[in-house]
Amino acid sequence: MSRLDTFITRLLMQKCLLDHLCADLNATLDTLPGPVIELGLGNGRTYHHLREKIAGRRILAFDRDLGAHPASHPPPGDLIIGDISQTGAAYAREHGAHAALVHADLGNGRPEYDAKLRGWLPQVAHALTRPGGRFVTSTQISHPGLVAQPLPPEAPSYDYFIYLRSA
Repeated sequence: MSRLDTFITRLLMQKCLLDHLCADLNATLDTLPGPVIELGLGNGRTYHHLREKIAGRRILAFDRDLGAHPASHPPPGDLIIGDISQTGAAYAREHGAHAALVHADLGNGRPEYDAKLRGWLPQVAHALTRPGGRFVTSTQISHPGLVAQPLPPEAPSYDYFIYLRSA
C-alpha cells in the first residue's frame, strides 16, 4: 500500500472511531462528564472535527507550538503549549483524571520515536482519562488501567486503538 493510501486509510479510521465515540459522548453528557482532550493539535483538522461533533463539552488541545489553521485555533485557555509528555502530566497532576475522551494521533512510524512515545503516552493517557472514559490512539500501548476495546464493525482495517479507563 502506498504511503498516500496508508494516510487516507488512517484518516478514515480516525474519523470512524471519533464519530462513533462522539455519538456515545453526546448521549452520556450527564453520566460521563468531563472534557475532551486532543493530544497533538497539529494542523487542527481533528480538533475542528471534534468541535463539530461534540455538544456541551470543553475541548482542550496540547501541542509543542501553535501551527494549526486559524479556523482551528482553540479559544484562550484551551490550548496548552509545550512538550506533551510534560504538559499532559502536569495538567493531570493539577486537574486529575477527568477527561471523558482523550485522543492522540502522535506516532510517526519511525521506530525510535514511537518507542519513546510508548514510554510516556500510556501514563499520561491514564492520568488524564476519567474512569469509564475512552482513550483513542494510533499508538498501541500497554497500561494496566487502560483496557483495549473492540473497534466498531464499520471501522476500516488500520492500526488504531480504543482503550477504556478502568476504575
